[in-house]
Amino acid sequence: MDIMEMTRELGKALQQDDRFIAYTLAKQANDEDKELQEDIARFEDLRINLGTAMSAEEPDSDSIKELDTELKAVYQKVMKNPKMIVYTGAQQALEKLVSNMQQIISMCANGEDPDTCQIPESSCTGSCATCGGCH
Repeated sequence: MDIMEMTRELGKALQQDDRFIAYTLAKQANDEDKELQEDIARFEDLRINLGTAMSAEEPDSDSIKELDTELKAVYQKVMKNPKMIVYTGAQQALEKLVSNMQQIISMCANGEDPDTCQIPESSCTGSCATCGGCH
């Protein structure tokens, strides 16, 4: 088996992991929640409208303030939705798993022993330019 075949096998194993399954189920639940999807669409519309209002030749500060207030309210509603809370947690768990996998591969590519290399507790350097995602 060559390295690309092994990588595909790793991908299959990832898709069998409980964190991937939880993420997939949470995403499906969000996708099937009509009210949540309407709120997300409303948020996106408001975001676009706010951007347009802010970049207008003569920005209307009252309109911008109103759009910003409504945008924040819709965002809070979306983020407080129980399905979105579950989804966000599942997404973070999956992202951490994938990040850890990538770190191990990178360490091995730099010559570290695959059996003993350790993932640092925190790889945050404080610089978002080098960020692989929050943990």
